[in-house]
Amino acid sequence: MEKYDVKFKKKLGQNFLKDESIVKNIVDVSSIDKDSLVIEVGPGGAIMTKELARRAGMVFAYEVDTDLEVTLNKELALFNNVSVLFKDFLEADLKRDIAKYNFSKLFFVSNVPYYITTPIILKLLDSGLHFEKIVMMVQKEVGDRLASSCGTKDYGSITVLLNYFYDIKEEFLVLREEFVPIPNVDSVVISFTEKKDKLFVKDFKYFEKLVRDSFQYKRKNIKNNLKNYNLNIVEAVLKKYDFDLTVRAEALDMKIFVELANSLVE
Repeated sequence: MEKYDVKFKKKLGQNFLKDESIVKNIVDVSSIDKDSLVIEVGPGGAIMTKELARRAGMVFAYEVDTDLEVTLNKELALFNNVSVLFKDFLEADLKRDIAKYNFSKLFFVSNVPYYITTPIILKLLDSGLHFEKIVMMVQKEVGDRLASSCGTKDYGSITVLLNYFYDIKEEFLVLREEFVPIPNVDSVVISFTEKKDKLFVKDFKYFEKLVRDSFQYKRKNIKNNLKNYNLNIVEAVLKKYDFDLTVRAEALDMKIFVELANSLVE
């Protein structure tokens, strides 16, 4: 069990893992090797960073809490393949930050601060970087939403957008007692494996906007949520899949949204 001599900051969502076996399981899921560069957010007490460094070619970590600099320097002193940048990940230029490193595969593996889980995911999607796999520990209810299936109450715009790029899987549960300090929720490790055969989208920004608009008001149907779009085209596409304009967005899978976007953008 890992012990930490740090002052935890609740506002930064600092809950550090105690058990190295859980960390090893997380890194196992990622399948990283010496040809890999791994991006980590919030290394905290470095329990995961050290395991990543043992297996990866390079680990590049972002830490917003400068008070952890002494701890991280001490914990990572024996590793020459780790770089910690004390900067807000959400403000970073990822492409520029990792440009000087040589690697053939890029991964993201992190126990992410839960209060910025969605912004982190969107940052990765918008980065233009090509990730072999993303593995993160998230709040259980967030993991349920990200891995949800079409037609369920958890299914939403972020699920559709992620499904375009990745096959998403909830790997295993991590109970709240495995952290220090103990949070109010259980966690889940979730993986995103890049799809090899992505569907063709004519304009991804348009697709993204259409998906967000479709889910804007969850209780409203497509006719209401997409009233500013060409509803004749929307209706024609939906008919092909035995739906009409009274359907709600949660009933439509990612492929239908792709066809809607491609038809409307013309």
